[in-house]
Amino acid sequence: MLRVLIPAALLAAVACHPSTTPTPARADAPYDVVITNGRIVDGTGNAWYRGDIGIRGDRIARIALPGALAGASAKALVDARDHVVAPGFIDIQAQSFENFLIGDGRALSMVTQGITTAIMGEGSTPAPLSARGYRAASRDTTMARVGRGFVGEHGFGNLLDAMAAHGVSQNVGSFIGTATVRQYAKDETMGPPTLAELDTMRRVVRDAMKDGAFGIASALIYPPDNYNTTADLVEMAKAASPFGGVYITHMRSEGGKFLEAVDEAITIGREGQVPVEIYHLKAAGVKNWPKMPQVIAKIDSARAKGQDVAADMYLYVAGGNALASCFPPRYAEGGKLLERLRDPKTRAEIKAALLDEQSGEEILCREATPSGVMLTGFTKPELKQYEGKRINEIAAAMGKDWVDAAIDLTIAEDGKIGEILFLMSEDNIKRQLQLPWMKFGTDADAWDPAQAKGVMVHPRTYGNYTRLLGKYVRDERVLPLEDAVRKASSAVATRLSIRDRGILAEGMKADVIVFDAATVRDLATFEQPHQLSVGIEQVFVNGVAVIRDGKHTGAKPGVVVRGPGYQR
Repeated sequence: MLRVLIPAALLAAVACHPSTTPTPARADAPYDVVITNGRIVDGTGNAWYRGDIGIRGDRIARIALPGALAGASAKALVDARDHVVAPGFIDIQAQSFENFLIGDGRALSMVTQGITTAIMGEGSTPAPLSARGYRAASRDTTMARVGRGFVGEHGFGNLLDAMAAHGVSQNVGSFIGTATVRQYAKDETMGPPTLAELDTMRRVVRDAMKDGAFGIASALIYPPDNYNTTADLVEMAKAASPFGGVYITHMRSEGGKFLEAVDEAITIGREGQVPVEIYHLKAAGVKNWPKMPQVIAKIDSARAKGQDVAADMYLYVAGGNALASCFPPRYAEGGKLLERLRDPKTRAEIKAALLDEQSGEEILCREATPSGVMLTGFTKPELKQYEGKRINEIAAAMGKDWVDAAIDLTIAEDGKIGEILFLMSEDNIKRQLQLPWMKFGTDADAWDPAQAKGVMVHPRTYGNYTRLLGKYVRDERVLPLEDAVRKASSAVATRLSIRDRGILAEGMKADVIVFDAATVRDLATFEQPHQLSVGIEQVFVNGVAVIRDGKHTGAKPGVVVRGPGYQR
């Protein structure tokens, strides 16, 4: 393991280093951190080279020939000893709002993967809220504690500021969720927006873009977002377009209507005049695996015609969401899914709809089949025995068919059970990894194993990026290290117009990681997910050591990153 040499008297000063932009320093001024003898993979895709890096304040002050800074005056010296030095990774699909608003903010499972920036917002965001929406949202403990400032014109900007003020180890930023935009104007009702409601939706998007949103983000298999039509989403995209916004989407289908969903995303981007990013690109369900080459061809064709369409992914054959999403979305209208499940007549209707494979509705638990659905997150003591088991096993133990078991468990746990869905093909994962327009996201919240309390989570929470570096780069050689680092760093920064992060160059923000390419790997599994990755030995966020010799320092130097439309 690498060792950082820090004079004892300076340990506290380094841990508490400010993250604000420093005043210009003399060329011969001492460095805060010097990293020597590293194999620099700079994030551009260029081949690695040997060199030293000097950090002052929150910026990379110098990149020099190997050994050139070995004798420089510095508060901390990292002898990288032929380890890889790379830009910190940017997670384009983080889900850490709760951790950053009321959690400990350390993002332990994430920074130990080398992730220095978390971009959130898929579908729903805690802000902005209408006054009516705040009254409803404040029934949730998190929103009751922090949500009052999220109401109104600058609610989205206040959300971003609240995360940084809480203290975070990662930089934070977000899209605005299109479900949130719709709820602001229409609550959770179905049907097209009125002209007045549509005008409200446009205004909400514009305000969020001025507050620093990276664009609009949809999750079109979940209510109320799936109540939005293509035309609704085009209008939101048009509102984001003048501010450099991106349309990023969990598409309406990743299964039976996978091809049609890609067409819709491309249409929204073209008519809304915004770039398109597809969240966690996947062909879900065995019968849909052969569609992936056709989807890739659609995206390549759009790009060849001059439209900016790209995607990101996670590195597992299973996805995850809430068991409540197993039921047709229309039954969740008005937030009344549980009420409808408890009504015998409606329950029977829901069961019939769930089993109707000709319905055309996107129901991923049906695509996975009962043996491919693992349930997680039980809180009731009498149900804990089912944690981490497949729903067909649980149904057999309960003496019920799998749909009745799913309904009864959803009711018993107030709709808060999670599901892990085994849906994807390893061959498709490898095919996607080699695409030039691919990027990565965890689609997960940050966790600390010490605080897990028996709750199962998806292993991507702990190992998405280290799985990339260990399994797919080193062990299976699916793609070269330089390309993997580019797709995890500068490719995301470029997509989001983040101009001062994502590559290692003089003057850039000092989000820097050091890892051992020979040992880096993920340890988290589906059965035992709460295991930190190994091999990421040093992580600096804005020049401050967050991970030192593989251990979290407790530092929280993260700041807000904002989109190109931000107006101070």
